[in-house]
Amino acid sequence: MARFDAAGAAFADMASTNKPEALFELGLVYATGRDGEQDMVAAHKWFNIAAFQGFELAKARREEIAVDMTKDQIAKAQRAAREWITKH
Repeated sequence: MARFDAAGAAFADMASTNKPEALFELGLVYATGRDGEQDMVAAHKWFNIAAFQGFELAKARREEIAVDMTKDQIAKAQRAAREWITKH
């Protein structure tokens, strides 16, 4: 349990930097399931935010994972990205 708590804090720290490279890395963490379960909705969200900030590689990764996602999953990820962008 402590491992996931520590990972959650590290992920929050990565997101709080608001740097596209860190947000892209966070997308990779979720896409690969590193430090926990794979979560493609979260991965798409973070790739989308990094892409919005101009990180070109994030656009490519977002498109790659979207191929295997449902329309509902993509819509959920896009809503989450918009909410995050609005708050930050």
